[in-house]
Amino acid sequence: MEVTGKIKLISETQTFGASGFRKREVVITTNEQYPQMLMVEFVQDKCDMLNSYAVGQDVKIAINLRGREWINPEGVAKYFNSIQGWRIENLQAAAPQGAEAPPMEEIQAADLSSNEADDLPF
Repeated sequence: MEVTGKIKLISETQTFGASGFRKREVVITTNEQYPQMLMVEFVQDKCDMLNSYAVGQDVKIAINLRGREWINPEGVAKYFNSIQGWRIENLQAAAPQGAEAPPMEEIQAADLSSNEADDLPF
């Protein structure tokens, strides 16, 4: 799955426990009629992927949905979901350079200047 949006926040890398588990979170605002603010976690070696990104950039993030069950001390099951990122792409860099259409004035001027005969075979 993928989500796209504008980076709203990038947290610092957090390290947990003796094992050195690392986690870093990014919040993106989606480009929808009703924008959503989604927190995406990057873990372990994926944390470093966020180093080259900044607030305000448009990105596409490849994600996995994760869910887990926790049994509280009273024996009641609780369920938690998380969104885990595994790839991030800068959308501004993905747009090809010079791919924009020429201004309408240039198109109209080119049409007016071509007085060549129609060379279609039919």
